[in-house]
Amino acid sequence: MPADQHPTEHPNLHRLAEQAVTEAIGRGLTVATAESLTAGMVAAVLADTPGASGMLQGGVVSYQNTVKTGVLGVPRELLDAVGAVDGQVAEAMADGARRICGADIGVSTTGVAGPEPHGGKAVGSVYVGIATAEGTTSYGYSFEGSRPEIRALACAASLERLLEALAAKSYPT
Repeated sequence: MPADQHPTEHPNLHRLAEQAVTEAIGRGLTVATAESLTAGMVAAVLADTPGASGMLQGGVVSYQNTVKTGVLGVPRELLDAVGAVDGQVAEAMADGARRICGADIGVSTTGVAGPEPHGGKAVGSVYVGIATAEGTTSYGYSFEGSRPEIRALACAASLERLLEALAAKSYPT
């Protein structure tokens, strides 16, 4: 990504967001976000897409663990045991967003954008969580790049996983 290009201006992000908005509206599904390292970028990129109000319920920026526990309902014991950058935490965040926003699908991001490691996790360690009525799952990534690049890659990964969830055969067409 060019140094003067803001991560949310990355054309791939907008293409992925347009696909997600179109797919969600086409299937009559709603989405909510819970974001730590992306700090609202996923919701913002979705909202940049015309028609997003037909599928985006809302989102929570949960940069601090107190927000993860107090708002999203991530168990304090889980955070104490594994830290904030973990697949189980990503799942709990996504489930919390889905529940509190009344959405069909919750998507979350948690990770280390850098420049320093955090909580024993390396820079570029990222987890994306997906929550649906069928359950929760998470996906781990190890990205390389600058802080803005890692955040943009995490945003793209979350949109890709959202698209997969939207396309799942268990959803009505």
